[in-house]
Amino acid sequence: MFLAQKPHFDDADDFMAALTKRLDAVEFIKQHQEATLRRYKMAMVATFVVGIISGAITIVWMLSTPTDVPLFTFHVQTGFLLWLAENSRLIATTLLSLVMTVGIISIVSNIQDILHMRVRLETL
Repeated sequence: MFLAQKPHFDDADDFMAALTKRLDAVEFIKQHQEATLRRYKMAMVATFVVGIISGAITIVWMLSTPTDVPLFTFHVQTGFLLWLAENSRLIATTLLSLVMTVGIISIVSNIQDILHMRVRLETL
């Protein structure tokens, strides 16, 4: 059955025009994805720089304030709010560490996604 089928091409010009149009579309998509990767890289660099600067400012601020003075007070003598005011520096430091950890993990994840996108783009 397959041997009996003989394809017949009538117009080579129409075929070449359609092929050229498809190849141009593929090239356009490839250029668009490369531009998107460049934008992602620049965004990641900007995010990294902003994170370093804000982290440094926060650490300098935390280290420059006295350790025995709480970050905020509620003017109460008992209960949960008193405990919160007494441990505000430790809580703020812990939350800052958690936020920085989540930020670092998301940056690494985004870099890995960009590298995977580049590999997939190069195989096209």
